[in-house]
Amino acid sequence: MGIAKGKQSLQDRVTQQWVILTGKKINTEDFSWLLGPFGETDGIGDRFIQDLAKKEGLRIDTVEINKGLIQSINQLNLRKEELSILPLSIVDFYENTSNYHLELRVKWNPFFKIFGVLLRLIFSKRIQQLNVPLQNSKDSDELTNQIIHLKDKKTDEVKRTIWLRKIKSTAQVVYSGVYETCILPSGQACVKAIFPLPNGSATVILTPKVTDKGHLILESSGKEIGDSGFYFLLSDSNDQLWAKFIKSFKDTLILKEVNDGILATQKLTIWGLRLVEFEYKINKK
Repeated sequence: MGIAKGKQSLQDRVTQQWVILTGKKINTEDFSWLLGPFGETDGIGDRFIQDLAKKEGLRIDTVEINKGLIQSINQLNLRKEELSILPLSIVDFYENTSNYHLELRVKWNPFFKIFGVLLRLIFSKRIQQLNVPLQNSKDSDELTNQIIHLKDKKTDEVKRTIWLRKIKSTAQVVYSGVYETCILPSGQACVKAIFPLPNGSATVILTPKVTDKGHLILESSGKEIGDSGFYFLLSDSNDQLWAKFIKSFKDTLILKEVNDGILATQKLTIWGLRLVEFEYKINKK
């Protein structure tokens, strides 16, 4: 059995040992589609970007416009019929994300709000990651929206794309995630969002589809490891990799074009019950 690394906080060691006890040992060859950067034990936030660039020998691109979560919508391998009805505004948002302004509203299920409180008390404030607002918002909170590309120093090729979002009024990091596409063992193209944690990550893999109304849906609805869904990953004291697939946790994001921009609704559920819902108003700057 693996043992979590020792030089870190007790709460991190406990959660990582749980992943080892209940998860699966994996290797880099068979699970390359799942892997991504891990965080350090002394916090994530802004510092993670500098650490990752240094570790992988990459250059941080400081240009602030015309940067997307993906280089091309074609990376999602959507059918021709889907591409033909997908609004150009949604395509442009994914290909030029940095050119947009974001506002966030949060609606918690009161029965599960304790999860958000515990997340903040135990992890979020300490590691500067996943600082989700705890109060239901009548008015939207403005978010900063920064896309950071880490590039090869010689070829200038984009190697990593980081989406950093903070509450503008408090500068608290809501999300600091690495975004890319991946191909599941089934051959399905997906969006992969990697949120670094100490010695590991929380990784969400989302399957894309377009409805007949032109709405883009990204959802993690898999049933087992190898499917889209929510994963915890970590490296133990012997640098062995472990993965835990959380079947009960689902993430559904729906983007639709509205008169004044894009409206994105993200619903997180656990055991089939709504945990929290996020509503993003997205407008071009």
